[in-house]
Amino acid sequence: MNNVLKILFLIVICSASIASCKQKEPVKKTVRASYSTYRADSAGIRSEGDKREILYGLLTPTEIATIFSRMGTPYNEQIINPADNSDNYTSSAKAAINLGIYGVDFGYIRMFGLNQRMINYILTVRELSNKLGIPEKLLTDPIKRMEEDMSNPDTIMRLVNKSYDDIENHLRKDGRESTAGLMLLGGYVEALYIVTQLLYDPANPDREVVEKIAQQKYTLNSLLGFMRNYYDDPVVVFYTKKLIYLKRYFDTFDIYFKIGDLKIDTAKQVLEASGCDMTISPETLVNIRDYVKKLRTEMVNP
Repeated sequence: MNNVLKILFLIVICSASIASCKQKEPVKKTVRASYSTYRADSAGIRSEGDKREILYGLLTPTEIATIFSRMGTPYNEQIINPADNSDNYTSSAKAAINLGIYGVDFGYIRMFGLNQRMINYILTVRELSNKLGIPEKLLTDPIKRMEEDMSNPDTIMRLVNKSYDDIENHLRKDGRESTAGLMLLGGYVEALYIVTQLLYDPANPDREVVEKIAQQKYTLNSLLGFMRNYYDDPVVVFYTKKLIYLKRYFDTFDIYFKIGDLKIDTAKQVLEASGCDMTISPETLVNIRDYVKKLRTEMVNP
């Protein structure tokens, strides 16, 4: 499994998102509306000269919590998949997809320090893992260890790599590699669902939120490449077609770094940049939000 998908797996076990940008080209497309993290009047706390270090675009749980705190977005019980729904996922495919969804929901609850609800969702993750024949320690142990040092990117990446390798090896032995893809699918859609539903306001879009949504186009490309490896599974084919439709919206815009702004450290697997220019329109953002909501609803229904 390549590094991009190992980072994506962090979504499943700790509510994270991944993104990447490409070097800025000499000519940009002309669009009706666009957003830029470089604008002096854009919302947010970073200045143009303030470079930040990102784990190959990884939005850590700490960063997510910071956005929620900055925007004053309260906890919303209705946004997550109720733990009681897990009893309805009797097929392996639904169990795998919603294992990814519940992993992200656990991370969302964790942001607000709701201990009893966290316990409920850990038990739900355990239940679905048992349905899929995945030893629960392969999921719960990394969560516990990450909580001990969430601020250390090296520690996070080691745990992510080992956890995904362990789960992938376990599923491969059983001839169920596609199950890992469905878990990733559920986690990706749920993370994007929460961000687009709770943090994106079409009437008053926040610069950082727009940036994080837009950057998911590259994660989506990686996920699609992975899912296409398992077209022998009809469920994978079904949802891959759904993702291809979503990709149509992401393909309408580009993301650029300023020349000389991007620095990549391949040894530490981090990049440094002040921000990105994005040629994304408000209409595209609304289309992404609405389609993700529709797809997510389909996933959580039995």
